Amino acid sequence: MIRIGVYTAASRPPLAREETIRIARRVLTRERRRRAHIAIIYINDRSMIRMNAAYLKRRRTTDVLSFPLSDLPDDLLEGEVYVNVDRARRQARRYGVTFRNEVARLVIHGVLHLLDYDDKRESEKRQMTRLEDAYLRICC
Repeated sequence: MIRIGVYTAASRPPLAREETIRIARRVLTRERRRRAHIAIIYINDRSMIRMNAAYLKRRRTTDVLSFPLSDLPDDLLEGEVYVNVDRARRQARRYGVTFRNEVARLVIHGVLHLLDYDDKRESEKRQMTRLEDAYLRICC
């Protein structure tokens, strides 16, 4: 069973709750995850700076943070994805895409991190970008 909660600590949700759930569920099912409990939380720059400082010791904002809450790869996937709507708005302008598209990409990106995809090395980053593009075509 896949359970996805959507929460907004920002001014208003950038995507409808149902759309956020649909996007995350599509990624999980395509990645062959049948059991997952995840929360997707929309936050702003201020909250992201605090979280980044508290958990990663970086006093700056970022677009998305993912926190796996379980570490049993074949069992229940539990985790939280924090999407920074302020940063998404700026990135949408910079990349020439819609705000909705950028938020969807960040939701996908965060869920991929929960699924153990990484983007520290350039080759990993390219792989994640290809997956994000594919899921955007499917979902949006």
